[in-house]
Amino acid sequence: MVVGKGFFNWFWVAGFVSAIFMAPAAFAQQASPASSAESITFRGVDYEHRWSKAGQNEFTPRGQEDLSSWRDMITLNLYEGITDGESLAGMANVVLGRYQLAGKIIYADSRPATPDSPAEHVIVALLGDPAYMEAVFARFMLIDGAGVAIFYCRREYGASASVAQAIGQWLQDDGQEVENALMALDEFPTPAALKALPQSD
Repeated sequence: MVVGKGFFNWFWVAGFVSAIFMAPAAFAQQASPASSAESITFRGVDYEHRWSKAGQNEFTPRGQEDLSSWRDMITLNLYEGITDGESLAGMANVVLGRYQLAGKIIYADSRPATPDSPAEHVIVALLGDPAYMEAVFARFMLIDGAGVAIFYCRREYGASASVAQAIGQWLQDDGQEVENALMALDEFPTPAALKALPQSD
């Protein structure tokens, strides 16, 4: 189970981002599957399918077709071997551990299962790389009996103080809205539709 960290105040995140990267060295109701996986709409923007392989499926908006220079991406990961709440929580914790190694966790939380809805998990993290800084919002759920994770990522390229300031300001301005939108999203491609997408070599 992902450990909850409680309410996060987005208004101090800009300073937090600068500190961690410039130092030396609400939940939705149950999802309603959609039959098509060619695109997904998020915050009023259509994200079109660009790439799929081994259960990972990437979508970017129009004008961001080049996957070497995107700024906004939706990724849907299908975990066919995950079929219950316990294994879903295990996968969320695996991802949480990877993010802890690659950057900083803003917070992680879980919504307990109810008679009508399986448990869901959310992770918000900041990842650093010599080439970019990235804010990641991840939601883990069960759809049609299979584990699915949806990731929204926002990327700024470079590793300077100005890049950290830019992504920190973006998080301060838009972070809470992005999180709310991700958790309110209630239409997703079915696992079958994701598997039917063209696969990359």
